[in-house]
Amino acid sequence: MAEHEHGSMDVKDHEKTFAGFVKFTIYSIVLILVSLVILAIVNG
Repeated sequence: MAEHEHGSMDVKDHEKTFAGFVKFTIYSIVLILVSLVILAIVNG
């Protein structure tokens, strides 16, 4: 078994996955806020 070298792991796929997660979270939050504003306007 090879010795582990600190910092030698390829993390490009991890970074792309995390960036996608962050983008999904931001879009979800914006969609929820817009929905709440529309509900407040309609019921107000």
